[in-house]
Amino acid sequence: MDTFIGLEYNIWWFLLLGAVVTGYAILDGFDIGVGAIHLFLGNRENRKIAINAIGPVWDGNEVWLVITGGVLFAAFPPVYATLFSGLYIPLMLFLVMIIFRAVSIEFRGKEPMVWWQQTWDIAFSVASIIMALALGMVLGNVLQGLPIDETGEFTHETDFNFINPFSLLTGVTTLGLFMLHGALYLGMKTEGKLYDQLGLIIKNSTVFFILAALLLSFYTLLYVPHLTDQIKEQEWMFFLPVVLVLLMANIPRQVSKRNYGYAFISSTGVISALLVIGAVGLFPSMLHSTIDPAYSLTLYNASASEKSLGIMLTIAMIAVPLVAIYTGFVFWTFRGKVKIDEHSY
Repeated sequence: MDTFIGLEYNIWWFLLLGAVVTGYAILDGFDIGVGAIHLFLGNRENRKIAINAIGPVWDGNEVWLVITGGVLFAAFPPVYATLFSGLYIPLMLFLVMIIFRAVSIEFRGKEPMVWWQQTWDIAFSVASIIMALALGMVLGNVLQGLPIDETGEFTHETDFNFINPFSLLTGVTTLGLFMLHGALYLGMKTEGKLYDQLGLIIKNSTVFFILAALLLSFYTLLYVPHLTDQIKEQEWMFFLPVVLVLLMANIPRQVSKRNYGYAFISSTGVISALLVIGAVGLFPSMLHSTIDPAYSLTLYNASASEKSLGIMLTIAMIAVPLVAIYTGFVFWTFRGKVKIDEHSY
């Protein structure tokens, strides 16, 4: 097996996939969260400020979703094929809602009529909520496992097998986390009446997320044991859930002081920690088979050829950091509080 700096190509691609998924969840997560709480922001002026808080960055954040799809398709084509055939409905629903969200943001300010702006406000919020739920349900099904047979193909009784208690809990938890993440982002970017109003929204979002996360954790321990096997077998990994709990505890602590920037860093850490724990629970599987674990698609039996992985890894090691640098440049350029002018949405 070919290696790069001591690690097999498959491992590098698994790490790269995890990195870009995490990047997307963090960056577009607060965009989705801003949309999910959009209707709770009160008057039209507050909603306009919220949209302009994400206006310069939301479309750039979606680039990380494109990279995620590209990495999965290039490095693990069987996983890509099985994932989209098995979870076609929630994935397509998610992609359609991305379109609705973009249209809502762009169309809202094109006409001055109240009914026009309210219509697109509702569309923006509903699309964002469905995006969070759909993305969480996809993640939940990936973590719980899919009915994959010995040929590596998805088998199912109905097209709605993706709806189950674990995926629903994961979807609700994802929604709660993104709402909190988005509210904290607005707390950093706004001032005045909206800033004052965000205090209550942030507190309610924190409670919502923590309750959902606790229920999801209990369900996982009771009914999805394969996700905890790695941590049980290697006690040193216990630091992962400890770090997660500390990050979650730090959010209400910082919120009480109105240190929304530090709280946002903690919510970013929570997203990262949850995805790391999920990846550790699955490793080396990428799609766990609920029929027989031996049928699972892993980073070894579902990857492209070693030559392809090696060539593409060189390209990825150049392209992904460039995208990260560009993303950082955009955030630096549009740093500070939101100001409304004639060029605003």
